[in-house]
Amino acid sequence: MAQTLEALERHASTLTSIRGIVHTMKTLSAINASPYEQAARAIEAYHQTILQGFAAFAHRTGGISLPRERAREHLLVVFGSDHGLCGSYNETLAKSVKQHCDAQTAHQPRLLCIGAQMNDALADFRLPSDAVLLPPASADGIGRLASDIVTRIESFGQGQPLHSLGATLAFTQRAEHGLREPAIMPLLPLAPELLEHKKRWDSRSLPDYTMAADALLSALIRSHIFASVFRASAEAMVTENAARLALMQQAEQSVDGRIDEVQADLRSVRQTEITNELMDVIIGFEALKKPGSAGHTSDATDKTLRLIPRRMNRHE
Repeated sequence: MAQTLEALERHASTLTSIRGIVHTMKTLSAINASPYEQAARAIEAYHQTILQGFAAFAHRTGGISLPRERAREHLLVVFGSDHGLCGSYNETLAKSVKQHCDAQTAHQPRLLCIGAQMNDALADFRLPSDAVLLPPASADGIGRLASDIVTRIESFGQGQPLHSLGATLAFTQRAEHGLREPAIMPLLPLAPELLEHKKRWDSRSLPDYTMAADALLSALIRSHIFASVFRASAEAMVTENAARLALMQQAEQSVDGRIDEVQADLRSVRQTEITNELMDVIIGFEALKKPGSAGHTSDATDKTLRLIPRRMNRHE
């Protein structure tokens, strides 16, 4: 059905407003991703220091073998998005979590979910969460969230030492060519290679420590858990903003294409109305030239010609 000039103008105005909103969301996504990227790089550098501490401890102690106690329960921490406008971000990760849980033959892990929308996505796969935490609203909130998760992991162990607990992190990480992919990263029990003894130390200054070995190892393990959780949370926020940025770019291109179509229709309708009104003027002028209206031809012609600019001004 053909649209009127007024309807097309309203449609064009609405699309222009939508484009402004989409452009704002795209800009915010690009701006928000930067602090999370910086936080991810910073915690990665800190984590490397912790890993060097494990290596130094193992070299000084001569290498130790932690008791491989069987964890009574396993905790799975899932990092989702709660801000929306990022496509199937939560659903894709929830599907990977479902596959991971189905592969666990011994027992089903208990879930600690980050984000209410992530909790809904897990519920669709019949995976109930023991607790739901809010995702960080800024880069400063990542540290508070990571500390809270570490505390919950410790309380989850019910008095067991940290190295014997079972914990896994599920989050979305960056992949090649600007893509993203779900990641399931084992956190506890500790990987045996963390405390492998290196026969050759890279520096001429041999490592040493003065505090009690048990206290130092506990501090290293807790710092390792904190850094791993912090990095998973930061990486999840980076990929969330990247997903939102990509979708907003697609939406902006779609809106731009629709605006071009509406503007073309608007020009066509405007030109059609101008043509129709000019035809009305010409027909009226020709009618005045017929026999019987000769006495009024001159005055009517002047009036008709004066109407032409007025009618055309309506469409400028």
